[in-house]
Amino acid sequence: MHLDSTPAETGKKGGLALHIKVLIGFILGTVLGLVVHASMADASWVHMLIEYFTKPFGQIFLNLLFMLVVPLMFSALVLGVAELGDIASLGRLGWKTLTYTATVTAAAVGIGLLCVNVFQPGSHMDPNLVQQAMSNAQAGEIVDKGNALNFIDLIVNIVPHNIVGAMADDKQKLGIVFFALMFGIGLVMKPTPGTRAFKNAMHGLFEICMHLIGMFIKLAPYAVAAFMFNLTAQLGLEVIKSLAWFVITVLVALAIHGFVVLPLWVRIMGGMGPRTFFRGTQEATLTAFATASSTATLPVTLRVAEENLKLPRKVSRFVLTVGASANHHGTALFEGITVLFLAQVYNMHLPLSTQLMVLVLCILGGIGTAGIPSGSLPVIAMICGIIGLKPEGIGIILGVNTFLDMCRTALNVTGDLATAVVVSNRSGETDLPDDDTMAHLEEIVR
Repeated sequence: MHLDSTPAETGKKGGLALHIKVLIGFILGTVLGLVVHASMADASWVHMLIEYFTKPFGQIFLNLLFMLVVPLMFSALVLGVAELGDIASLGRLGWKTLTYTATVTAAAVGIGLLCVNVFQPGSHMDPNLVQQAMSNAQAGEIVDKGNALNFIDLIVNIVPHNIVGAMADDKQKLGIVFFALMFGIGLVMKPTPGTRAFKNAMHGLFEICMHLIGMFIKLAPYAVAAFMFNLTAQLGLEVIKSLAWFVITVLVALAIHGFVVLPLWVRIMGGMGPRTFFRGTQEATLTAFATASSTATLPVTLRVAEENLKLPRKVSRFVLTVGASANHHGTALFEGITVLFLAQVYNMHLPLSTQLMVLVLCILGGIGTAGIPSGSLPVIAMICGIIGLKPEGIGIILGVNTFLDMCRTALNVTGDLATAVVVSNRSGETDLPDDDTMAHLEEIVR
């Protein structure tokens, strides 16, 4: 199968690579937002600019990506399974993906728990801020969502009773993954002219999605500038200062996992140099940071895996599509830090056994978290309820959650790509020639 050339050329037109343009948009939007917040934050034109231009523009960009997520996720996973060739290969690849995901996610949560015990961010909180946050109406909504979650429902909903409903519900993306897996297995088990025609149709759907992504992603630098302007113009630096210790704890833990654990993992287990890895993944990482959604970033993630990292497409499609729904290193790390932070705020000592339970719950919570902005907050509320904390305390972190959500999503996507590199290297899978190449080879043989 030939990917359309348009996506690969997206960042090369105009003389600057796309990730450079995204970085420029990020810096420009941040600087302009801080200037506006410092000099004219209450001006009516600023609110109108955000409400009627920058916010809708950013949302339209996200919607363009979300619009393609379901068809791309379905076609990529069906093709990934079908191209494995047999059920045994699927089983081996699935177990490797699950094992590596659980191992590295456990390492991420462990780093988070270590950092929160060392920095003790909860002991630096202003009691007045805590009381104000406890009455936050948005916090109450998140608690209600968290109370509605349980892991039995999560397991049951993996098998969707209504695939159309699952496509419309961000909390049931695992249902789409299961449905696509079943379709891929069916293609492997029933090789007939009809199923081969269906597989060709899936190739066409995948190529159409990738071509449209190449068009839409050209808007990324402008969307990133809009996102960062909205964030900094409305919040400035004050909200971050009030929760500085919590923010520092999260950022240090994310940095240790992202710049120490993942590079070592990619080098030792994946056989790829960290510089090559980060150079190849920076476009997806920046897009994830801007959108705060691993699901919305999936189109870009798939493209950089195949074009920049040169991973076998049948492995990358399987691992990354599953990873967008179930492999959230940064999210699990953040959930662990936040739960222990709230325990410190309430002066509640959690023994080692309880912290180990938090670790397990965060690993499972990372799987069940929706790959959308702030999707981890209901899961955090649920974990708090399980260990006896007041879930309403989650309102304390809402002011800095947007920025930290962007950071942890960037780690989620980087972790997905690292997993794909390791699985590709350890599985020994290689791509089969596409249909055009096979036809050409047959012609030569004849």
